[in-house]
Amino acid sequence: MQWKYLLFAGLAIAGCTWTAAAQTATPIKHVVVIFQENVSFDHYFATYPIAANLTGEPVFTAQNIGHHPPGSVNGLTGPLMTHNPNSVQPFRLNRSQAIICDQNHDYTAEQKAMDGGLMDKFVDLLGGTTATCNDAGKGKGLVMSYYDGNTVTALWNYAQHFAMSDNFFSTEFGPSTLGHLNLISGQTSGVTVVHDTGNAGTVIRSGTLIGDIRPALDDCVPNTANTVTMAGSNVGDLLNKKGITWGWFQGGFAPSPRNIDGTAVCASQHTQFDGTASVADYIPNHNPFQFYQSTANPHHLGPTSVAMIGQADQANHQYDIGDFFKALDAGNLPAVSFLKAPAYQDGHALYSNPLDEQTFLVNTINALELSPFWGSTAVIIAYDDSDGWYDHVMPPIVSGSATDADALSGTGSCGTAGPNAVAGRCGYGQRIPLLVVSHFARVNFVDHSVTDQTSILRFIEDNWGLGRIGGSSFDAMAGPLLSLFDFEEGGGAHKLILDPATGQPQ
Repeated sequence: MQWKYLLFAGLAIAGCTWTAAAQTATPIKHVVVIFQENVSFDHYFATYPIAANLTGEPVFTAQNIGHHPPGSVNGLTGPLMTHNPNSVQPFRLNRSQAIICDQNHDYTAEQKAMDGGLMDKFVDLLGGTTATCNDAGKGKGLVMSYYDGNTVTALWNYAQHFAMSDNFFSTEFGPSTLGHLNLISGQTSGVTVVHDTGNAGTVIRSGTLIGDIRPALDDCVPNTANTVTMAGSNVGDLLNKKGITWGWFQGGFAPSPRNIDGTAVCASQHTQFDGTASVADYIPNHNPFQFYQSTANPHHLGPTSVAMIGQADQANHQYDIGDFFKALDAGNLPAVSFLKAPAYQDGHALYSNPLDEQTFLVNTINALELSPFWGSTAVIIAYDDSDGWYDHVMPPIVSGSATDADALSGTGSCGTAGPNAVAGRCGYGQRIPLLVVSHFARVNFVDHSVTDQTSILRFIEDNWGLGRIGGSSFDAMAGPLLSLFDFEEGGGAHKLILDPATGQPQ
């Protein structure tokens, strides 16, 4: 069945006519992508839907929801738990161990850890070495840890009541910048170095990024940093061409304050739940639209009004996270919204944690469920990379590469680089979580089809008829997300209002 729906009345602003009769290919009129940080699938869902339920922790019990039995996932069972080929066996973390060390998740190291598919070098090559944070007494073995539904309780409840994938992958190996660029453009090639402190080339191969670097088009990047811009198009350009409202909303984007010359200062901070460390809210390389001239807002200018959020004005579709909730409260939810939590709530190990992340996820989704937009909204929860956390599934290598940074199949090789392969783009990378929270989500459902970060991009492209990015974008080969939805029956998933502290139903 083909669905066609009208979105919003036409608006003519700033020389751009916003489409009066924009149509969608599904009943989804609003997509909200919550893009979190650094979690492998096994790190959060290794034993789903079975939690330990120890005394003093929120309880999670697998249930038949609406006559749907709990979906099974490709998790950690049997010999993977007791005779794992890695030098440390997988182990459970509890809620008191929410704040833990970051792991190694570089492009080359992740490939080497997979050891040609044996998946047995995670402790040796990806285990974190930071000596100043909690390693749960395991040292480098922390990389083998996982949480269950007593800590990531909200995510397990969302999975049980809505839909999730256990076969969703980062588009390529490597860290945050790559995941963010793949989300909005499906490509990491087309790099121009703007400022080089002497080592920018270490994260670039043949004009393709393989590591973290910051955008040149952002006042909040220090002048001592390596910076680049990206060529080509992104999904914002496609949405603008069709006159579809959209926005990227990020914690700490609003200036605090401004310099005397008007340039932005991003100084807002928060502490994690234990109150021991102050964390800057805004991380520039986590805002992919700032890498592109067409969609950047270098001086972090705010929207001219709440009514203009999502439309073309001085903000150029780049906003503070607070602007999302102002727009939602005002009944002005853009058709496509990308949400980036302030750093302390984005889930990244060391400077964030699952409990602060849960607070952000639950407060955001509760607000959407209680809004008039809920019946036509799909919330997609996804992650930018795995942080190097152990995951036992060898990803399918759909794009090979042969540079000096590649090492999956031996020195200088990652799979087979075909005639159209882009150097430095080996993928898919590690398996990461994906959940869909929506009235139209399949209930208590686990999708096993192969998808990746560019599948989110493709869903947006297809739903609004945007066409493809072109060039070397992976959107053209991305697996669809449609299996996670039930449009034929008109949607049957009920609202699920959770407690942000416990993650349990209120």
